[in-house]
Parts: sequence; C-alpha cells; structure tokens
Amino acid sequence: MASLLHTASRSSLASRDSLRHRTYLPNYSRSQIPILNSVRCGVGEPLKYANGKPCVPLLRSEDLVPTFSDTKTHLVNEISKNDTRLRIFSGTANPALSQEIACCMGLELGRIKIKRFADGEIYVQLQESVRGCDVYLVQPTCPPANENLMELLVMIDACRRASAKNITAVIPYFGYARADRKTQGRESIAAKLVANLITEAGANRVLACDLHSGQSMGYFDIPVDHVYGQPVILDYLASKTIYSDDLVVVSPDVGGVARARAFAKKLSDAPLAIVDKRRHGHNVAEVMNLIGDVKGKVAVMVDDMIDTAGTITKGAALLHQEGAREVYACCTHAVFSPPAIERLSSGLFQEVIITNTIPVSEQNYFPQLTVLSVANLLGETIWRVHDDCSRNRRLEEELGMRMVRRRGEVGGMMGGEAAMVAMVVMA
Repeated sequence: MASLLHTASRSSLASRDSLRHRTYLPNYSRSQIPILNSVRCGVGEPLKYANGKPCVPLLRSEDLVPTFSDTKTHLVNEISKNDTRLRIFSGTANPALSQEIACCMGLELGRIKIKRFADGEIYVQLQESVRGCDVYLVQPTCPPANENLMELLVMIDACRRASAKNITAVIPYFGYARADRKTQGRESIAAKLVANLITEAGANRVLACDLHSGQSMGYFDIPVDHVYGQPVILDYLASKTIYSDDLVVVSPDVGGVARARAFAKKLSDAPLAIVDKRRHGHNVAEVMNLIGDVKGKVAVMVDDMIDTAGTITKGAALLHQEGAREVYACCTHAVFSPPAIERLSSGLFQEVIITNTIPVSEQNYFPQLTVLSVANLLGETIWRVHDDCSRNRRLEEELGMRMVRRRGEVGGMMGGEAAMVAMVVMA
C-alpha cells in the first residue's frame, strides 16, 4: 500500500497512469481504498454545457455498493414515463382530446411545431427525435375537413422522413366516410381516395372511432383498428335511473339498424324501433313512418354522427307523436353544422349525449348537451397496439389486477362499472 502511494506521488503523469490501471472493488475496506481529493483533466479549451457545469461527485466506498430501496411500482412508473419507443403527437384539430389521451396513458405529448404560411400552406416540424419510435398522431378530420386532413398527411410525412419505426394515424373522426359508395352515376368514392392518401403518405396503421360504414376499413391497404364509442355512452346510460322495461332503442334510419340492434342488445336487450325516412338530397331528410312501439316508453335514438340534426330531430318529433315519454339522442361524432344547435335545443330531447371525438366550442353548448370523453378508450387501444396485446389478454390482466387491488370485492362495483365490464366481456 505504501509503495502504491509512493508511486502515485512521483509525477502528475505517473499519477494519471496509475489511476487508469487501478481497479477498485466494492468489498474492500475503507482503509484499503485511496481517497482522491480531485482529478484534473488537461483540455485545450473549456467545455460548454447548455444546462450548466456538470457535477462530478467523489466516490466513496458506500457509493460503490448499489442500493435497491425503490419499490417495483416506482421503477415501473419511471420506465413508463421515460419510454422513448412510444410517442404521441397532436395536431391542431382536437388538442384537448390529445392531451387527455396522454394524461390517461401517463405520458406527455411530443413536441411538434405546426404553422400556416401566409398563403395557407401547412408547415410541420417535429421538435424531438422519433428515430426507431412507435409514433401515434392524433388528428380527427373534422371541420374544416380539408385543412385537418392535409395537416394529418404532412404530419405523417414528417414522421416518415424522421425515420419513425411505425406511424399510426389516430383519427377519432374519419371525414369523407359518408362517400363510401356510388349511389348515382358519375359519383366519386371519396372515402377510398382519402384512404389511399393516408397510406401513400406513410402511415403503417389507422386507428379510427365509429366509422360511418364498416366497409370503409376495406378501403385501406394497411391494418385498421376500429374502436366503438358505444361502451362510453352505455356506461353513462347505465348510471341513470331508467328501468329496462321502459327503454326502447330507436334507429333514425334503416342504414343504422345494425348499430342500434347491437346497442339495444347491450342495454338490457331492449326492444328496437326503426324510423323509415326518405332522403331527397344531401343533408335533407323527410321522415315517413315508424316501425315499432314507443308509446309510454323512453326512446333512445342512436346514430354515429349528428351533422345538421335534420334526421334526428324529425325522428324525435315523430316519436313524440307516437306517444314516447322521453327521447334521448346519442351519437359519437358531433359535427353540429348549422342549424344543428337550434334544432337540438328546441325541447324535443330530454338529453343529447355525445363524445369528444370532435371538439365542441363553448358557444355551441346548450342545457340538454352532455359530452363524454373517449380518451380512456383510445388510450387503452393505443397501449394494446403498442404492446402487441390482444383484447382478451389485456382484459384478463385488467380484471386480475382489479381483483387483486380490491381483494376479491368485485361484487361491490357500481352499476355503471359493472355494466362496462360486462359489455367488454360480451364484445
């Protein structure tokens, strides 16, 4: 030991050479480890750090032994917060929903710069690296549809050129979905065109919520995850004091019968009624007949979207004429083109229940409006896609964790939560 100290004090060069080849083991006692007061580095010019000078602590013997005082939960939380493989970016169409999705997932939104030039052109720049990451871009193509669609395409292109591993376009509301077939000669199928644009821009997957028609999934040449917003609305209706014998689910048109039938099956297998209508033009509808009995019942009208509210308000007026006690309107996408607000707030509806796939401005609020969030639903879907986890496996893990957390007291769940679990199981 004395020889080692004598060798280290000969010259600064010898001291650096001896320190370079010396090995310190954590099982040595304090007297066997030499104490170093300082180590100088001979560099030509001072180092510059953006966050200030780094702190180089002096190592002690107790510092060489790792400590494992942190709990496993804390480590898991830290890893999930610093998970660089999963990135969520938001467009300008619905930033509130994007922020809510990130909060539900325990993550932060990625930094992105989006601006318009003077002539209206869109500029997108990612403010952080996404190389090798799974990127999720949250951007509904709601009004203004063309602006938001083009912004989504530019965002996808920016991620592709930044070497992202996978790019998933999270489209809570998929515009142009109503133009899904040719009903007359010389018409375009805009839904297929938009699907081609998203695919050619570089998206690897699409996550959409309540497409207007199921065949729209076939327009994409990439995987499509179709998420339904019905569980969120069903969970809310289950929390209300409405007897199942008084319920009747109403489809506002013949095309929505399958959607209404699935809704009624999960809502205590309620009876179904259908409003027959004749459409004379786009956004113009005329109600003709009602199929089913609604007299003295609480009618729940179910649709995927409300645009000008012409169809659903005329259907509600017909239901009141046929003796319905109350009428509820439920939809996933609240487009609310004028004069939808005036029609919905006219007193025909006991409550209008929508989700936040499309942002609703405060000036369009009215007393009967109820806005539910699909952030938890979309966040859970993003986790399943990212983890390559199936629905059944994720459900088993969730139910197992819930039972452990509540120590088997599953029977004490509230009605709404129990209905949610049952609906997921039946799905």
